[in-house]
Amino acid sequence: MAYSRAVRVGNVIEVAGTTASDGEKVVGKDVYEQALFIFQKIGIALENAGASLKDVVRTRMFITDISKWEDLGRAHRETFQGIEPVTTLVEVSKLIDPEMLIEIEVTAIIVES
Repeated sequence: MAYSRAVRVGNVIEVAGTTASDGEKVVGKDVYEQALFIFQKIGIALENAGASLKDVVRTRMFITDISKWEDLGRAHRETFQGIEPVTTLVEVSKLIDPEMLIEIEVTAIIVES
């Protein structure tokens, strides 16, 4: 399957659903640790597309256990302190690997100055 981690069209960047996989294993034993790792991966994808986490205007998060929303919220707050993108949180029954607890995608807009 061919896909891109991130696609930039003009000043808009869409980052695909990102999990806590490092290519060999799932990183993080809980939602908080996985979310922090995912936000790091997303940050790298944004940098490769000419943006940063500061340009994120929307996050969409898919969690396998909605009762863990506070752990996810803590990671989101720490990552986006002062940015405050709009966000959607949806509980899903499972992800592609049972060890994956969260999947996150973002939209970023680069504002030219």
